[in-house]
Amino acid sequence: MSRIFRSDAVAVGDRVVVRREIPGTPGHLTDVIGHVVSVDPLVVRPQEVGGLPSQAEAIEIPAGQLKIIKKLSPRRVRNSDIRAVETATAKAFPGIEHTWSQDGQWLMRAGDGVTERSNSAAPLGPSAGFGGVPAEEIEAFYARHELPVRLLIPERIGAPAEKLAARPGWKLGPEIIVMTRDLSTLDADAAPELQDLPVLPELPDLEFRIDDQPDDDWLSLYHFRGQALPVRALELLHSRIDGTMGFGRLVTPAGETVAITRGTLTASGDGTTWLGYSAVEVSERWRRRGLGTRLGVEMLYWGRHHRAEQAYLQVIASNEPGRMLYEKLGFIEHHRHRYAEHTG
Repeated sequence: MSRIFRSDAVAVGDRVVVRREIPGTPGHLTDVIGHVVSVDPLVVRPQEVGGLPSQAEAIEIPAGQLKIIKKLSPRRVRNSDIRAVETATAKAFPGIEHTWSQDGQWLMRAGDGVTERSNSAAPLGPSAGFGGVPAEEIEAFYARHELPVRLLIPERIGAPAEKLAARPGWKLGPEIIVMTRDLSTLDADAAPELQDLPVLPELPDLEFRIDDQPDDDWLSLYHFRGQALPVRALELLHSRIDGTMGFGRLVTPAGETVAITRGTLTASGDGTTWLGYSAVEVSERWRRRGLGTRLGVEMLYWGRHHRAEQAYLQVIASNEPGRMLYEKLGFIEHHRHRYAEHTG
């Protein structure tokens, strides 16, 4: 059971994995995967094949037996599914250099030195979750770029890195939820209210526009976790990628840019085209008017018009308002990941 990915806040209906001590056999542990029927006491109904709730007898787990409980995505996700989303994301943020380790299992990425997704080694090879971490090779790569050693640790496929990051000298970043939604059922020509999308809010004559490259107005509005990005990081945000980029915005009749977002179209290893939805920012005096919802709907349409079959985004687990917005847009949790930085 992972101690890097742990979520104690569960509710009735959540899909969870519970590690518990087997009654009468101290020290012997077993895992139960299922849906929460009750929180106090904790009662879990084991899932059936496919990840859906089953009619199996529910199991009550006394507090004295409980070791760890972790919330899972609402559906069953394969390792290859996790790898596909992370591969599409890597293509959307190429940075300065992408180099595979000699065994072809780890993608080492160097970029602006600020954002983790452009400056971390990622276990994206099909066997990366079963072998060791090529630590010396990764260290040499980042030493050459004069950057700290940083690892991307997705659930399950990042198990070897998780063990390494549990050692002294490593610092873990916040837990990040990767959310996805299916675009194949989205009719790019139908109104949102006729589909599984929220009705667009009434907005005063705001125009949605999407460009191949951002201008100074777009760039000045974007921040990374509340902080302005340095010039080099902003340049890399709109450098050439292995796919297509679109820089969306909402503009007033006077030409003021009041909300922005970045969309990317990249392919995963199985050939699926993914819309990556990121860099959502709303001008402070325009917040709480539904502009985030409008941007999201517009970008989903843009992705579908460009034949994207799936969409993904990332949100820090503690960002409850962001998660609620994305759930309203039809996104659900796919998996979680964290970054680990070697501090010496």
